[in-house]
Amino acid sequence: MTRTPLMAGNWKSNLNHVEATGLVQKLAWTLQDKRWDAEKSEVVVFPPFTDLRTVQTLIDGDKLKLLLGAQDVSTHDGGAHTGEISAKMLAKLGCRYVIVGHSERRTDLGETNADVQAKAVRALVEDIIPVICVGEGLQTREAGEQIPFVLEQVGGSINGLKPDDIARSVIAYEPVWAIGTGKVATPEDAQEVCGAIRRYLAEDFGNEVAEQVRVLYGGSVKSSNVVALMSQPDIDGCLVGGASLQVEEFAAIGRFYDLVGS
Repeated sequence: MTRTPLMAGNWKSNLNHVEATGLVQKLAWTLQDKRWDAEKSEVVVFPPFTDLRTVQTLIDGDKLKLLLGAQDVSTHDGGAHTGEISAKMLAKLGCRYVIVGHSERRTDLGETNADVQAKAVRALVEDIIPVICVGEGLQTREAGEQIPFVLEQVGGSINGLKPDDIARSVIAYEPVWAIGTGKVATPEDAQEVCGAIRRYLAEDFGNEVAEQVRVLYGGSVKSSNVVALMSQPDIDGCLVGGASLQVEEFAAIGRFYDLVGS
């Protein structure tokens, strides 16, 4: 089964709505100029909440092939929850994807696997694809426990989801020690864990489900290492942080297939 590669740009807490306009326009122009084929890779931007309407207007108004995602979603379905953003709100803004369980939220805000599962459920009800983030810290990696640790996160984060919902979800493996540090897992390190995730899904939900799930790698992804990562059989795309704020760099990542052999 062919899985369309997914290149996801997580802007984190960067860029106001004016800056977002400039970046999206430049990114779209650069991709178009380089003859980006959207059927060979989906390119998704994940701006802060305050930029979503601006970016949606650009994408819709200029008929851009870029897709829009949000960085988080509430576990609640609206109501008296000050500061929360519901999945219904995101759906109205045209968000196709939402990141749930990013390591920064797990660490900084104490989000649990149960929280991540609840957010994934809310997203799926509104036909938004959750990008479920998992990954180990340095101590776990050095102890050689990365696979059982990550699989426990995966299991807890998809617990109770229907097989069809799991099949259309995305799982992003981001080793915490490689996020924003300049360090990157080797392609073989990344494949080891991404492959283990797919085997886990196959054992619990069957090969058909496992073969549909896109598994991403995230952590200091650059144009200089994206081809080696994407050459691995169980890596279907990348969750990109800092490099997604650099137009030429992120455009090159989005067109990774043009870098093969370069």
